[in-house]
Amino acid sequence: MVNNYYKLLVVDIDGTLVGGNRSVSAEDREALAKARDLGMQVSLSTGRAAQACLGIINQLSLDGYHIFFDGASVSDPSQGEEVYVQPISRGVVKQMVEFAHRHEIDLELYSATHYFAERETWSTEAHRQFFDLEPTIVGFTRLWERERIIKGGLVTTTPEEAAKAKIFCRHFDDSLHFSWARTPAYPGVDFINILAPEVSKGKALEALASHLGVSMSAVMAIGDGTNDISLLSTAGLAVAMGNAYDEVKAVADYVTLDIDHSGVAAAITKFLL
Repeated sequence: MVNNYYKLLVVDIDGTLVGGNRSVSAEDREALAKARDLGMQVSLSTGRAAQACLGIINQLSLDGYHIFFDGASVSDPSQGEEVYVQPISRGVVKQMVEFAHRHEIDLELYSATHYFAERETWSTEAHRQFFDLEPTIVGFTRLWERERIIKGGLVTTTPEEAAKAKIFCRHFDDSLHFSWARTPAYPGVDFINILAPEVSKGKALEALASHLGVSMSAVMAIGDGTNDISLLSTAGLAVAMGNAYDEVKAVADYVTLDIDHSGVAAAITKFLL
């Protein structure tokens, strides 16, 4: 029996739709297509920049609005339309850059359309290869005067980088929000999202649902990471992946199969089809 109650399906990407093989399974693609055919709005919710999602959006034939930058932006990249954005203030970006320079930290910055780095690193190559995101290599001095920065990023691949990231996070604990994300494609690597205070996927979901005129009780969300906790806590029906962290499963209404067994498709089949 088809369930017509849910109107909006929100799905995380890394660890939920995209696993270690770096692709969306045929089962998940088919289930998402069926949900769309039933008239459901399907939106992605991710820590990624919009540009890093275009391939998946096109592959899944998704239109409309998505949550990017871990909740700092809700937009329709195909139309260039922004319905919600919480950038980092220019003054704080200036402080971030100066602190990173003093401590020799490889900070990354994102505008709505560009991914900025000051030099080539493991991370810039990973973004190029995995996220299909070409870095703009530029000095950060006074960049905050020319660009609206929506998200910063730190990527830790070594104990030294992890230690520097902790110093950075401690220093800005009162003026920024940090969320840690991982992708199965790079086990052991932390992608630390740096955001304006109060930013979360949950607040972005509220903005998205309001814009679409959908009640929160009619939203189904699927995720796996700790940055999905606010998303799942806000949605009417919260589904955690089988590979999700325990604290994510704790806020879920249902735990589906893991990513290697197309948990998204299993959840869609159970609740929507």
